[in-house]
This record gives sequence, structure tokens and C-alpha cells, in this order.
Amino acid sequence: MNILLLGSGGREHALAWKLAQSRLCDRLYAAPGNPGIAEHAECVTLDPADHAAVVAFCEAQRIGLVVIGPEAPLVDGLADSLRAAAFAVFGPGRAAAQLEGSKGFTKDLCARAGIPTAGYVRVTDETAARAALARFGLPVVIKADGLAAGKGVTVAMTRDEADAAIRDIFSGRFGQEAGLEAVIEEFLEGEEASFFALTDGSTIMPFGSAQDHKRAGDGDTGPNTGGMGAYSPAPVLTALLEGEVIERIIAPTVRAMAGDGTPYSGVLYAGLMLTRDGPKLIEYNCRFGDPECQVLMMRLESDLGEILLACAENRLSASQPPRFSPETALTVVMAAQGYPDAPLKGGRIDGIRAAEAGGARVFHAGTALGIDGVLTASGGRVLGVTARGPSVRAAQASAYAAVDAIAFPQGFCRRDIGWREAAREEAE
Repeated sequence: MNILLLGSGGREHALAWKLAQSRLCDRLYAAPGNPGIAEHAECVTLDPADHAAVVAFCEAQRIGLVVIGPEAPLVDGLADSLRAAAFAVFGPGRAAAQLEGSKGFTKDLCARAGIPTAGYVRVTDETAARAALARFGLPVVIKADGLAAGKGVTVAMTRDEADAAIRDIFSGRFGQEAGLEAVIEEFLEGEEASFFALTDGSTIMPFGSAQDHKRAGDGDTGPNTGGMGAYSPAPVLTALLEGEVIERIIAPTVRAMAGDGTPYSGVLYAGLMLTRDGPKLIEYNCRFGDPECQVLMMRLESDLGEILLACAENRLSASQPPRFSPETALTVVMAAQGYPDAPLKGGRIDGIRAAEAGGARVFHAGTALGIDGVLTASGGRVLGVTARGPSVRAAQASAYAAVDAIAFPQGFCRRDIGWREAAREEAE
């Protein structure tokens, strides 16, 4: 069949790489794609906000499956428009995508369904937000309610940081999609991990775990970013804990969404805090993470096209569980200087072929190809350098060897991705 993949980042490059290997894939289109995706797909110009144009393209090209990569088109209801036109779509509709589109929606659902999460208050103005701070004390977590490109969450250690976060949200700094509402949450202590599950609205299929690094600097210092690296699996999320996550978090969510008449279809990406009281939900994403998708795809041995189509056609109950390599996959993000605040664009990139010579994969996240054929940086996070190995330390060594083969003078990366788990391995 012909497949259409929507998106242009590192997540979509990893999906394109894996979809192109599917026995189901006759022709793969990507909109808009990027230079890396273009190695696997025919890149086309489509505005995902123009639902009629996307539907018309799918009709003209006889698309058998649409895979929506980013969150914004999902929250905008593109999956609904495509399903109404009888296309198979991987990704939730507008109502279900509120699990990512509104932090408050998800917190309220957790409260109704008894899902373990941090205590919270929803606020719609600065006065109420500042009053809520007294309830929680410090540190406190402050979140813009809507989509903020991974930048709308502040863990405030001081009152000044909390006040600044509240000002940012209610001044509209994070844009229209983030809204002028906020969620104030209690600070949870523990280690963060991510768990992924596919669901067609009833059946739940576990789809791996990962841990990422949000801070820009080594030692988890500096500003929060969209993610500077990740590794999979997350050994800290044991089989026993995964079972608890499914039973107490994922399954109640799927039941609640179905019970509300808005069944969830797609991937549920649960950001978790592993507390002394057990796993608690921090937030949901309604798409594969970035760079978590890269490490998951690097380990996946099953046919991705078959799995996503089964999910889109409500056939997960008849599908085999996905097979993953037991090896660790680790991604190091190479970002443009100035990221996340003011990334420098236009920096030349060389050496990707040399980086991949040893088996690593370099996924493009923010690149552009000039008419002279020179690859340059066009975004904040530019490359996701990904490698596998029998341990975190081995995967880390391979990934950084590939990083060092790349010439990107105007870029930077963290040099300690996977440090916590590598230290645990060495202590054993």
C-alpha cells in the first residue's frame, strides 16, 4: 500500500526509516519531510492544517495508511477528517488528543478514574495561580495547560522562579496553543521514565520504555529542552512496574476515554515518576516522543507498518506483540548553539556518512539541504545520533564515536547521555 507520513523532525525520520522497511509499503510519502526522510520517502508539500488538501492528496495517491507524527495536527482534529473520508489513520482524534492538548483535561481524567498522579489545581489567571502556590510550597511544578513545544513546564525551586513561570504563561509567551491557563502541581520525588503503549480503543499493546534527558547541560543542568538524548529500554522500569503502570494508569485511561465516547486510538506515551508510593503519571503525549521514538525504532524488529495498520483498523487483539532487540539503543541529540532559546541556523554539517559507517544511524531533526547540496542546520535540535549496544555503556560509546565523526562547528551536545544507568551498570 501507499503510506503518508506527516511531520518533519527526528521522530518522523525514525518512523520513515522503519516504515520504508515494511513489507506493506509500496510507496512512502512524507509531508513535508526533511533531507534525511527524503532518503526513504518522496517528500511533498502539504499543510496539515488544510484538512481538505490532505484528504484530496490521500484520494489522489490511493493512500492506505496515514501516520500523523506531531501532536499539533492531532489536537487540530486531522485524524477525524481523514477517518470521515474512510482512510486508515494512526493517531487519535481531536477529543482523545486532549490527553496531550490540555494538561488540565488529563489531570481531571486522572481524578475521575483514580489514576495515581500529583495533586494539582487548575487556574485561569495570575491571581489564582499565585494563591495556589501557598497550597503546595516549594519546589512546585507549573505547567501551561496547552501545547508549548515541550517548553511550558517549570519545576520552580524558588518563589522567584515560580512567579516568573506564572508571568510567562499568562503573558502568552508560549503561544496561542498553550493558552492562558495553567496547572499547578505538587512536586514528585523519584526517577522519571517513559512507557509506551499502542491501543485501538480497547486492546492495549505494550511498546517499550525509555528514559530521556531534558536539561541542556551535562549533569542535568541548564534550561529544559525538548530532549537532549534518550535510551531504551529503561531498566529502572522493571517488568513488575510495567505491569503496575498498565493496570493502574494505562488501562483506566483507555477505559475512561471509551466510556466518555471518545475512544483513544494510537500511541499513549506516559511520562512517569517512579516514587516511593509507586509509579505516578506526570503527563501523557499522544504521539511517539522525540528522541524517544528514535531509540524505540532502533530496537524494533517487528514490521512497523503492520503494527500501525492493525492499530488503525482496530485489529490489535489479533496482532502479535512487537519484538524488540534486547540491546540498548541510545540517542545523542546534536543541537544548534543557542538552543533552546535562540538557536543559530545555517551551520554547515559534514561527516554523516562517516558517522554511520560503524552501524549508527543519524536521524535528521532540523536540517536543510541547499541548492549546492550542503547540509545545514535549520532548527534547534538538528541531529539524533543513535547507536545500539549490549549495555548502556556500550551503546553510549558507539553513539559518541559517531557524534565525533560529524563536523558541526556551530552545534553542541551533552556528553553524558545515559549517565545514570551507566553508573548503575558499573556499580553491579
